Amino acid sequence: MNQETICIKINPADNVAVTIKPLKAGATVYVDGKAITLNADIPAGHKFLLCDLQQGAEVIKYGYPIGHLNEYHKQGDYVCHDHIHTNLGGLLEYTYSGDSEQLTKLSNQTSSDGSTFMGYRRKNGDVGIRNELWIIPTVGCVNGVCNQLRDRLVQEISEAEAQKTQAERIRVVAFPHNYGCSQLSDDHENTRKVLRDMTLHPNAGAVLIVGLGCENNQPDKFMEMLGDFDTERIRLMVTQRVEGDETETGMDILRDLYSKMSNDRRTPIPLSELRVGLKCGGSDGFSGITANPLLGEFSDYIVSQGGTTVLTEVPEMFGAETILMNRCKNEGLFEQTVKLINDFKQYFLSHGEPVGENPSPGNKAGGISTLEEKALGCTQKCGKSPVCGVLDYADRLQVKGLNLLSAPGNDLVASTALAAAGCHIVLFTTGRGTPFGTFVPTMKISTNSALAQNKPTWIDFNAGTLLEGETMDNLASRFRDKVIAIASGEPTWNEKKNYQEIAIFKTGVTL
Repeated sequence: MNQETICIKINPADNVAVTIKPLKAGATVYVDGKAITLNADIPAGHKFLLCDLQQGAEVIKYGYPIGHLNEYHKQGDYVCHDHIHTNLGGLLEYTYSGDSEQLTKLSNQTSSDGSTFMGYRRKNGDVGIRNELWIIPTVGCVNGVCNQLRDRLVQEISEAEAQKTQAERIRVVAFPHNYGCSQLSDDHENTRKVLRDMTLHPNAGAVLIVGLGCENNQPDKFMEMLGDFDTERIRLMVTQRVEGDETETGMDILRDLYSKMSNDRRTPIPLSELRVGLKCGGSDGFSGITANPLLGEFSDYIVSQGGTTVLTEVPEMFGAETILMNRCKNEGLFEQTVKLINDFKQYFLSHGEPVGENPSPGNKAGGISTLEEKALGCTQKCGKSPVCGVLDYADRLQVKGLNLLSAPGNDLVASTALAAAGCHIVLFTTGRGTPFGTFVPTMKISTNSALAQNKPTWIDFNAGTLLEGETMDNLASRFRDKVIAIASGEPTWNEKKNYQEIAIFKTGVTL
């Protein structure tokens, strides 16, 4: 950042700089000791050229190409999505360039500082950071029943819950969705797997599964899919089999489940058992400068403690995928990552869609011009740790350390996928803001202070202070304390607002 703190050149190789605040045409800024006169008004978070560039020349940001110019531009010119064209195309061949011996050594190095959070140790040894009672439909036809059961139980237990500390309160949540029937092949299995993953998630102290009876997602077969589960805490009600009013039967089951989980208490848990999802949405030009690097610092810290972090949004790896590939600790993981990338590209191409068309209108308004630029900022969320695992969509975590997960960039779908993989919490960076939350705490981290000030009931933590003089070390320390507090029971804003929902990835035919 320059002395006047009005613009920043991120990498020494860059030929663009990013404005910290709006700048007017004719303003003079200094980058690397050189005076540059701006030729146009430039919004905060957007880019201007540090040198003259010919048509077709590469635009470099974060030290990597983010696309090429559509026409000649001069030093000091404003460049945005109208001026830069993506370099992305179809499927690529890749060569592994990682040092597998060194990366394996790094992945095996953990050094706990003794930090803990207060979590719930489950009967099977797993750990949750919440003790919630979930009502999960096997099919959308019973959404109304699930919502009614939730409302009745919430009213019934409200007085008892009000007497508890905030960290120990039991929240009752229903998760309506549109699926479970009239689906084929992968779509059908995606639904079953995500609902299975939710049912077994340790943030739930108990679960009532509500089925209809005639759906494709047959309730009895679904229960078999759960494997060896705690039958005292996971119960099934099939509404077509219930004589009379199914809500009365459901309430009897819920009262029993609530009684059992009411005695659960938090205990100290080492950070090695924390599983964290890494997500960004509504990104802006500051995402790759403030909030995403902050998550990268935190991800490396959790991994160093023996814990687990998960990066997803595969389309938002396009253009930065080789950085991740060369951090795979062995060639087997490298090949899995190549498949992760190329399978998603093939998904785009099979639907006649361009691989490089991704930044949303909000992203572009915030200063992001191409998918490569978005990806180079997005992938900073996972720090510099070796990649230790690669997961297909709806797979559950098997190894600790940094994992990559197959899911699209859509905020609700990707966040649901992170939670379904087993993440206790999703850390969600945003420059534009969003109120939603998935079925685990969804902590919003703003990239700029203006957003945090404007939307105080959306944003849980502000990383924008990094632009205002706070050091990364101090910011990272405050952030660790905040995440540990949330893992120990402090509610996120999405929880305070009761914004919890799921979105399942759909790719095929609906009958």
